[in-house]
Amino acid sequence: MKPLEVRSKIWLEVDGAPLLGDGRERLLRLIDEFGSINAAARRMDLSYRRALGFVQAMEEKLEIPLVLREKGGAGGGSSSLTPEARVLLGKFDRLRQGVNQAIDEKFSAIFNE
Repeated sequence: MKPLEVRSKIWLEVDGAPLLGDGRERLLRLIDEFGSINAAARRMDLSYRRALGFVQAMEEKLEIPLVLREKGGAGGGSSSLTPEARVLLGKFDRLRQGVNQAIDEKFSAIFNE
């Protein structure tokens, strides 16, 4: 038998609707990295409108701002994460690490008997 591996995927929901998973996490991290929703959207091959819709949906569900948006002008606008968004991403990282560790331990206990 070939070696087995375990994989898992987690996401957060609010009222049964998706809030934050791998895709939206990546979007927030790219916004943080590039300081722009538009630049983040391009790197994810999304339209600006779709990326903005994801951000707005998360903000509406949580009832807090996650991205501070400054409108353009000659040099264009900019975006940055709020402190609340950074806390959310940090907690999501810790949750994922804990879940992966627990799954790896359970997998090892069951499949490496």
